[in-house]
Amino acid sequence: MDPPKVTPAASVMNMKFAPIVNPEARRASPQPVRVDLRTVFLVGIGAWVVAAIVCAVLLAVGLHAMPYLQICLAGIVVGIALLIWEHFDRCNYRKLGA
Repeated sequence: MDPPKVTPAASVMNMKFAPIVNPEARRASPQPVRVDLRTVFLVGIGAWVVAAIVCAVLLAVGLHAMPYLQICLAGIVVGIALLIWEHFDRCNYRKLGA
């Protein structure tokens, strides 16, 4: 027995347009999750540091990994820049989550 074929026209007919046409028909938006960005950025920096160590070991072994090491170092620099941004802009993004 073949599964029923769903045509684009049939899928459009099954869509509910009430939330688009009538905003009151929408479900309530979920509350934002409060996240400590320092933890997020530190985990990201840690991942870049681990990747940089792996690339440094590959370079020491003699493999061509210099572009990858540069990408890892750039990721570490961006992570540090985001930590600095988080430090100075902490009160603004926490107001959004409240």
